[in-house]
Amino acid sequence: MAMEWSPQAALQAYLHTLHLYQDYSSFGSTTSIIEPKCMEFVAALAAGKRARLMVQVTSEGVTPLTVSLAVAAKQTGGRLIVCISQPVYDQHEYVEKMSKILNGLDDDVVEFVYGFDPCLVVQQFKNIDFAVIDCKVEEHLKLLKIMNLNPNGSMLVMNNLHLSKRDGGGASPLDQVFKERKGYEYVTLPIGEGMELTRFRSNSKYHSKRYKRFHDAVKDID
Repeated sequence: MAMEWSPQAALQAYLHTLHLYQDYSSFGSTTSIIEPKCMEFVAALAAGKRARLMVQVTSEGVTPLTVSLAVAAKQTGGRLIVCISQPVYDQHEYVEKMSKILNGLDDDVVEFVYGFDPCLVVQQFKNIDFAVIDCKVEEHLKLLKIMNLNPNGSMLVMNNLHLSKRDGGGASPLDQVFKERKGYEYVTLPIGEGMELTRFRSNSKYHSKRYKRFHDAVKDID
């Protein structure tokens, strides 16, 4: 069963992210074009949805969206997996810098995975509630195809979308992928420059099969 929306959790995550943005922007550690309001919106959306398993695939290290998801994970008691596709040569120094940016949020909610094939990392997680995919990552379309989403409702943010190849009609990468991938209904909205938010859920025809898998996963966690 999908969890009910929590206005209080959404508001708290929004305000926390608003507070952290000034600290983050002082580092200037990303080339992404992400407006502050998008950070706050993503944090509020993930927290309000009570997302427990969140995954980010990025080519840029910690980004404003990492901060947003870390805030949400802290709020919901969830877990954030950050898959950084580029290798990190001085991991100790990098982790120390990222800890300063996240201001302690990574102590118990964020797990960093460096330099591995993002597809191999993503395949290890089932029933993802909230995902962020960087279109700078070469295999971002493959990630969309193999990602195991929560059938009872999940959300996906794609950033650096302007770098993704589109067909002549300007179709979203999601349209290309979900013509082949059956069993989901989805709605996509632009939320900022080069960013889209998509909400997914399984349609009734496929719901019963995936619903059982979801509950099996919950039992395993318990």
